[in-house]
Amino acid sequence: MAGRDFRAESDSMGQVKVPSGAYWGASTQRAMDNFPANGLEFPPVFYRALGQIKLSCASVNLGLGLLPAKIAKAVMRASGEVISGKLDSEFRVDVFQTGSGTSTNMNANEVIATRANEMLTGRKSTKSPVHPNDHVNLGQSSNDVIPSAIHVSAYMLVNENLMPSLARLSKAVKSKAAPYAKTVKTGRTHLMDAVPVTLGQEMSGWAAQADYSIERIKAALPRLSELAIGGTAVGTGINTPAGFGAKVCKVLKQLTGIKFVEARNHFQAQACQDAVAELSGQLRTAATSFIKISNDLRLMNSGPVSGLNEIRLKPLQPGSSIMPGKVNPVLPEAARMMCAQIIGCDATIAAANSMGEFELNTMLPVIAFNILVSISLLANAALLLTRTVEGFEANTEHMAEFLEMNPVIATPLAPVIGYDKTAEAVKKAFRDKKPIRQVVVELGFLERKKADGILKPGKMTRPGKRG
Repeated sequence: MAGRDFRAESDSMGQVKVPSGAYWGASTQRAMDNFPANGLEFPPVFYRALGQIKLSCASVNLGLGLLPAKIAKAVMRASGEVISGKLDSEFRVDVFQTGSGTSTNMNANEVIATRANEMLTGRKSTKSPVHPNDHVNLGQSSNDVIPSAIHVSAYMLVNENLMPSLARLSKAVKSKAAPYAKTVKTGRTHLMDAVPVTLGQEMSGWAAQADYSIERIKAALPRLSELAIGGTAVGTGINTPAGFGAKVCKVLKQLTGIKFVEARNHFQAQACQDAVAELSGQLRTAATSFIKISNDLRLMNSGPVSGLNEIRLKPLQPGSSIMPGKVNPVLPEAARMMCAQIIGCDATIAAANSMGEFELNTMLPVIAFNILVSISLLANAALLLTRTVEGFEANTEHMAEFLEMNPVIATPLAPVIGYDKTAEAVKKAFRDKKPIRQVVVELGFLERKKADGILKPGKMTRPGKRG
């Protein structure tokens, strides 16, 4: 007998004690007992996707006459509470569990069934009149529900969080770059001085990286819109009426506003997570782009005395527990760490996706966790970089000083006086710490007026254009 604070639940393996106030049942409790609590749980959007799938399946089963209206509507109402997040605390199974995610699917089935029964009878009953398997899971298997939930949750998170963040970053960079379209500064390759660029040109590269990230991620979404639902256990659709998957996708489209479609091949959809691996690869590429932008911002901000000091990032918090007055570039540093984690998540997804055997990939929970973490991290990294860009000030005077003393601006002299003489002038200018225009005149290579006409840094940023 269960104690006062527990109730007895049963499954095919016998009885198990469940906390009396819980909505989950025996299957969930066994998973909680079997798998260590690593402190890693699926993000709420995954449970939201599960609720949408369960609601959609109940709606289709009602329309097909496979569920009594009273039961179907109770399942749909309870699923609605899962979608709203009201029942998030009832999802207790760790990410590291059975590879199909059966424990999490049953967690959803039991919670929805118990809540539906409470709505119908006023008491927490896991199996009557609504049964977690016979009614909530009707026409489904964990093997098609969990892959579908991965696609649905990832697509929603990309649409709702990531795309707006990337678009905002692109807009912020372009807006910040506009006033600096003619602000000439020293270009750098290999971290060494190179010919001039404008700050606006340099930042246009950042904006293009954000824009290409948007394009690449959008390009992966059509495959993500294909859902495994309807394939049930192994992809054949056993125990599912004809057209079930397509009908469920139609309801999901109404719920989410996303055009989900039935997978073209259910065996592929359940045996692997190639679409997620593709998306993850694009997230990784974007992450490496953002690391580059973060590095540029940190280096340009370095100093303020002994570094480049070309820009000044907005001071946000003390940077040292021992050095008073020190301020660090905390936002781009946090963004870099997020992006490093995304690269790690992608490696996990790639490894996990390669571990499918025959008709099922049995690494679904860890794939789900890592793709959703990656999407959220990239969205947050974009927001941090947006704040960084919006808040910095350009130290234009210091950039001009650097530029004037940069011997590499002698590059346009090479076609006029030859490579060797230009190299000689560059070395002398660097050695004597003199402006290059002064040295070429001193060496007798050019008259002052001619040298001044060639050595115009602004003109060097737009070769082929006059003035």
